[in-house]
Amino acid sequence: MSDDTQDGNSGRSLMDRLVHAIGGEPRDRDELLELLRNAQAREIFDADTLQMVEGVFQVVEMRVRDIMIPRGQMEVVEYDATLEEIHAVVIESGHSRFPVINEDKDNVVGVLLAKDLLRFSGVDSSQRFRIDDIMRTPTFTPETKRLNVLLKEFRTARNHMAIVLDEYGGVGGLVTIEDVLEEIVGEIDDEHDTEEDMDIRDHGDGRFSVRALTPIDEFNETLGTSFGDEDFDTIGGLLMQHIGHVPKVGETAVIEGCKFRVLSADSRRLELLQVTPPVTEE
Repeated sequence: MSDDTQDGNSGRSLMDRLVHAIGGEPRDRDELLELLRNAQAREIFDADTLQMVEGVFQVVEMRVRDIMIPRGQMEVVEYDATLEEIHAVVIESGHSRFPVINEDKDNVVGVLLAKDLLRFSGVDSSQRFRIDDIMRTPTFTPETKRLNVLLKEFRTARNHMAIVLDEYGGVGGLVTIEDVLEEIVGEIDDEHDTEEDMDIRDHGDGRFSVRALTPIDEFNETLGTSFGDEDFDTIGGLLMQHIGHVPKVGETAVIEGCKFRVLSADSRRLELLQVTPPVTEE
């Protein structure tokens, strides 16, 4: 039997199981998700499948600003940097794509792929190097765009990174196709990722994206809060205890003046939160 036939049977088998699991016509998306969760609890399909289905629904609701890498955390290369200076940035960061800026981060003039530097490895590489010869045209996207729309654009254009523009036309950050896919399949860690890098992202406008597994002491230190960690180790555990159940995407809560909004979650656990800490008087 060919691989294509096997894949087709596998796909139909999964669809048959999903149809059987639903057992009727749900009235809305929440009812559909609840039916699928009940079906997974009966082991009609596995938890990973349910997580990906829930992730697809989340991507439809979320916007670019919810997952973007903030401007202040962007790794960039200068347009007039030497080959040696660019090599240092690439080696230090471990990334594969870099915005090329001219003077400041509001003036992104291109995108540099680390692999395109491989051709400049000879003795006279510095004399032959011109960044104009290898940098790509940047793609820009508004911070309000929905993630499912952005993912489709990434696939159509075969592009992997976009520069995010805020409401005033300035650069607010960047987003990659990996960032979007992680909302569907979960974290895609590589050898350059660290837990410290991933836990908290400051968006620079009073909002933070925070992983639910962030330790409470790290959360307090970064956001200036004073939550106790006697009963719970993570900020997600604290939020679940406050709300009294596993919150759904979009649910909000205010704890000691700190506003929480659930950006990503499945039926069993929280994943990503948007946090607005209290504004303190200077």
